[in-house]
Amino acid sequence: MSTSLTTGSPWRVILLFSAPLLVGNVVQQLYQVVDAIVVGRYLGIESLAAVGATGSLLFLLLGFAWGLTSGFAIPTAQAFGAGDAAGVRRSVASGTILTAAATAVLTVGAPLITEPALRLMNTPPELLHGATVFAQINFLGAGAIMFFNYLAAIIRAIGDSRTPLVFLAIACGLNVGLVILMVGPLGWGVAGAAIATVVSQAVSVLLCLEYLRRRVPALHVHRADWRVSRADLAEHLRLGLPMGFQASIIAIGTLAVQIRLNELGADAVAAYTTASRVDGLAVALLQSLGLAVSMFVAQNYGGARPDRIRRGVLQGTWMSLGAAVLLGAVFITLGTSLVRLFVGDGSEAVTAMAAQMLVINGATYGVLGVLFVLRGALQGLGHTMIPTVTGVTELVMRVAAAVALGAVFGFVGVVWSNPLAWIGAVAILVPAYVRAHRELARLPIAPAVITPTTPIPVVGPTDGSMVVDAIVTQPITLPATAERRNLIRVLARRAPSRRR
Repeated sequence: MSTSLTTGSPWRVILLFSAPLLVGNVVQQLYQVVDAIVVGRYLGIESLAAVGATGSLLFLLLGFAWGLTSGFAIPTAQAFGAGDAAGVRRSVASGTILTAAATAVLTVGAPLITEPALRLMNTPPELLHGATVFAQINFLGAGAIMFFNYLAAIIRAIGDSRTPLVFLAIACGLNVGLVILMVGPLGWGVAGAAIATVVSQAVSVLLCLEYLRRRVPALHVHRADWRVSRADLAEHLRLGLPMGFQASIIAIGTLAVQIRLNELGADAVAAYTTASRVDGLAVALLQSLGLAVSMFVAQNYGGARPDRIRRGVLQGTWMSLGAAVLLGAVFITLGTSLVRLFVGDGSEAVTAMAAQMLVINGATYGVLGVLFVLRGALQGLGHTMIPTVTGVTELVMRVAAAVALGAVFGFVGVVWSNPLAWIGAVAILVPAYVRAHRELARLPIAPAVITPTTPIPVVGPTDGSMVVDAIVTQPITLPATAERRNLIRVLARRAPSRRR
């Protein structure tokens, strides 16, 4: 079921849309936590560190894929907000073609560079074999990860954040069962943990495809829609590539952190890996609010409602700050207890370092929350330059802090590289969004036409007419007059010149 984000109280719409994202991200983080617990308990600290040593490399390539596919869904959300059914289908076709191409490149190329890359990262010799096996299996299964991310993104783009949660929960539950089986009774080691992840993601892709076939005609691509133009592909790449590069730029910074950690030894790697699993829960929650804001902004931009964008971003920022304070308090007070879930007795040094990282990050979650919301808002508007610049800033700050502070203060100095990177990015995002906020105030507002509150089945043709071909849950705003259609076209033509 598709839902418009262009009506209703902005904070309520964002909260309701983000709730399934929050739960989904927590579920995803929890199964990663279970992976770490199973590996740490069954195979020991060294295997846990081997898995952790691959984190930055996986993030570099798979993070690029995640950002890329998320960017491909922004034109889908904008077309849906404008009521352009044919535009939605063309966007889905364009994104699918580009996702398949990126999958082919990643699946063939990434496994070949895995071991040389890990050696360049100064991965400790005792961790190299396990880390190589774990990363290569994940890369060989990159297609499942990429297509699940893309399918989930386009489902969310039409306002449905609940269905991806259901499929994610099924995949996570399956992954937990498989990792316990493969690492425990079957004795497949770290390879079993990686295989479990790939298999569960592949199942989630099949579930998404079947759901789209049966229940979401709005995303059914007709034969004519596959004849996408260069302009369609270029527009998706214009939004997807910066988001992918942004993730990769951030990942390069984590590579520098990983190299410094490798130099500090296996205990430092294990401590950072453990704390990152716990910290990932908070990051996922805040990131979900940012993604909800991005989809909210994209739909309302397509629907010519700049007034709702202005209110929604401010309200989303306050919600994010409140969540950050709560999460920080929990991790600061309960950090040590949470870390002990991962490591057994005799690992006091690892526990102490990991708990220290949770305290430092927890105290600065407010900055991270603002970062996600403002970056998501700019991306939803179609801006590419500023989000990319903030990614470069994070890279510079993270590398400089890891190298300089790590040399002086050791593990604590490396940990501070993350908060300092967040602060540097927010220092750029705040004035950039303030400018966009003022520009939105000068845009005309489309007249809202609210349909009745009962579901209305609307079937759209394939000739490009502006009709939403879906069973639409109400309330929803649709273009009902020639004046409104013309206004949307004018704003769409003006949009590229505003994306600075």
